[in-house]
This record gives sequence, C-alpha cells and structure tokens, in this order.
Amino acid sequence: MKTDHELLSAFAPTGVLRASINLGNPILAHADPATGEPGGVSVDLATELARRLQVGLELVAFKSAGESVNAVAADQADVGFFAIDPLRGEQIAFTAPYVVIEGAYLVRQDSPIAAMDQVDRKGQRVVVGKGSAYDLYLTRELKQAEIFRAPTSPAVVDTFLSENMEVAAGVRQQLQADARRLGGLRLLDGHFMLIRQAMGVPKRRGERASAYLGAFVEAMKKSGFVAEALARHGIQGAAVAPLEAASDA
Repeated sequence: MKTDHELLSAFAPTGVLRASINLGNPILAHADPATGEPGGVSVDLATELARRLQVGLELVAFKSAGESVNAVAADQADVGFFAIDPLRGEQIAFTAPYVVIEGAYLVRQDSPIAAMDQVDRKGQRVVVGKGSAYDLYLTRELKQAEIFRAPTSPAVVDTFLSENMEVAAGVRQQLQADARRLGGLRLLDGHFMLIRQAMGVPKRRGERASAYLGAFVEAMKKSGFVAEALARHGIQGAAVAPLEAASDA
C-alpha cells in the first residue's frame, strides 16, 4: 500500500494520525490501571497504521461509542474503531469488519425471561449504552419493549440493577464480567446481533483514503495481526472476521 502527499493529507491533515479510541468496549480497548494510557486491539491497529503512513500517532480516548463516533464525524479525529451501522455510515466510510462480537441479553437469576424471544414484550425495559451499536440496532428492532439508555456501555448492568429494569443488553464479554462481579445474574442463550467491528474514516476525506484503510484492515486480518492482538490482550468472545477482499499490502 503506497502512500503519497495526497493520501497523507487525507489521513493526517494536522501532521499526526488522530485515532479515536472507545474505552467503553473492553474487547477493543482499555485504560491501563497504572498509567491511564489506552491499550488494546484498536490501539495496536492504530499504531500499525501510523507506522505504515510514517506519521506520528495521537490517541483520542472516549468513554462511549457515541462520543468516539462523533469525534470522527466532526473531524476531531482522523480514524476510529466502530461497529458498522447504517446511521453512522451516513458520515463515516467503514472498512469490512476486522472482528465480530456477540450482542447478548442479561437478566436476574429469578427473572421469568428464559429466552431471547421473550424480551420484546410490553412493559419490559431494556438497558443499553447510549449511542452504542446495540442501542442503534435495538432502537430499530424492538417494537414493544422500552429502551432505557445508560450513559456508557460499562454502566449498563449497574444501571439495570439500580433502576430495577428487566433486561440489560450489551457485548457478551462485558455482561459476563459483570455477572461474575455482581452475582445473581444470568445471560440468555444465543445472541440478538453480531456486532461487526470495523475501522472508519470521514467520508469527506475521499475514496482513496477509504480504499487504503480497507486494504489495511484486510492485510491485518490476512497476516494474523488481528488474531495475535486478540490473543496478546487475552480477549475472548470475539472472532477475527473473514477476509472480504484481496490486500495489496
């Protein structure tokens, strides 16, 4: 993947690559407990992209997916790591996914809800992280249940309990960790959606930038970079997405 002045200007108009990092998704990123610095799969990919572009890297970290998306859409960051969604796609050009994550439901141990098809019923409230991929998806899909939005994805289960709601929805790994932490909770079998995590660049940056980023993601999957990053960070509950195009990297 060759770079030139036009391409570098598209990716790094300020002279450095500003990568929007969502700390609200523990599968993709986290803050180091000692230093507070972001780390994880998305940080590894941002670092490698900056290396290939031969520019410096600036990590712009956010607590929620919505904030991370807005930063890229508003040109406050140059690239980001998001779940693919049609609404977000109005302003952001997505690559093919690099990992696929399960969206799951969690209920109390004594809840009468036993299966996913029992969630979308009148009088039931489903807690989601505001602006998350599953917020956008469930807003479209749920017809009878009411959606209640927690400020961030990591706050979903605590909000679900404190507000005495019926269902919590989110990334399976986050829900499993909260269930172990708090006790008295159980996940429903199966998944309500497969969250396709991709990289994205503002559409106004042009087709060459989006094509370069797409080729970069395919190269990272094909080379084993993504799989190695998942293993290095001890991530479970996510799978490397299938290759969708040949890479020229």
